[in-house]
Formats: sequence, C-alpha cells, structure tokens
Amino acid sequence: MIEIRDLHKRFGALEVLKGIDTTVEEGEVVCLIGASGSGKSTLLRCVNGLETYEAGKIVFAGTTVDARSPDIRALRTHVTMVFQRFNLFPHRTALENVTEGPIYVKGEPRNEARERGLALLERMGLAEKAQAYPPQLSGGQQQRVAIARALAMRPKAILFDEPTSALDPELVGEVLGAMRSLADEGMTMLVVTHEMAFARDVADRVLFMHDGRILEEGLPSDILSNPKEARTRDFLSRIL
Repeated sequence: MIEIRDLHKRFGALEVLKGIDTTVEEGEVVCLIGASGSGKSTLLRCVNGLETYEAGKIVFAGTTVDARSPDIRALRTHVTMVFQRFNLFPHRTALENVTEGPIYVKGEPRNEARERGLALLERMGLAEKAQAYPPQLSGGQQQRVAIARALAMRPKAILFDEPTSALDPELVGEVLGAMRSLADEGMTMLVVTHEMAFARDVADRVLFMHDGRILEEGLPSDILSNPKEARTRDFLSRIL
C-alpha cells in the first residue's frame, strides 16, 4: 500500500532523511522507533504530503505522493494522520471535530456524517462526550476524538505520530487500546512510538531509525529482543 524508495529530505543544509527504502503492505502495522531527531516524524509527514522531499519517491495505493500536487488533498482522505498534540478545533465539539472532514472535504450529507460520527465516538468510548469541547476533555479523550476524526474519512491507512507522548501515563492505555482494536480489524498503520510493549504486541514489523536512515528492521521479537546493530542495542537499553 505504501512504497518508499530512496527518499531524501532536507531542511536547508540539514539532510533529515538520507535514502529511506521501505514498504507497508495492506493491513500491516509497522512501528518506527528511534531517538528524537532520527527522522521518524518527518518521514510520516512526507508520506501524508505535509512535507515536500528532494529526491526519491513515495507511492500510496498506486498514486505518487507530491505535496505540491493539486490532488494532495484528495490523497489525504485515504491516508489520514493522528498527531502528538491532537490538533482538535477548540471551538468545535467532539462531534463537530469528527464530522467536519466528511462534510466539508468529502461532501457527505450532514445527517450521514453526524450518524457516522456518533458511531465512531461510541466506538472510542466517548458517546457521552459528543457535545463536549476539547478543553473539557482529558488528553486521552482528546486523542481518541482525533482517532475518530481520522476514521471518519474512511481511510485506507492511518499514520500515528507518537500519539501517546503528550499524555499523562495513566491515560496512555486508553489510546493504545483504541489503536490495538484498529490493528485487530486490519487497518494499515504506520506508527511512530516509544511504547515498546505496544510495538512488541501489535506491530508486524519494527523499523529502527538513526540519523535519517533505517538502520535495522524486522519482526518485533527480533528487533526488540535480539537487535543486530550496536546503535539499536544502545537505544533499547535506555528505554526498556
């Protein structure tokens, strides 16, 4: 579903991605791990067309991803993104945050979008919070609204950029639980995470990134328990 070949990305003189090669198959859950600054979030933003790239290619479901293309907004309806900081509209209710994309981007009838939005909030355990505004919700609840918002676009894949890093520890479990249920249902997911237990239990593959490159990739049991690269071992020794 996602093909990334020899991808290079710069911010001025700083080369952030230095020739990334990988694929994500339909229904696969791939976790990206690595230290801050290794290029993980930038890679996700390139896949979603939020960043341009200088060389290489990204193909999503047969369509080349190009942030400068007039078709990029349509592509983002198929590959949605959940961010660290939720990015909810604070002046919109939870339900309005979930339904705005389908109504204003996809042109769905308001009643249909509302009905689906309520069902998605119920699925996230937030049926009673449909009319609440983001400042009235906990961080975990806001992130689950953000996941419902991503699902409302009926995506083929979801990108998660450290979705639990801004949460208090006691709220992490509810968000990871929602993500586990998506994985169980076969959603294609590319996840930047520091939650190694989630990566071990849910991921089909783990990619370790260092200094703008994929240094090592494989099954979670291999990467997390028996990494081949010294840099991978050093990273895991600090967080496990």
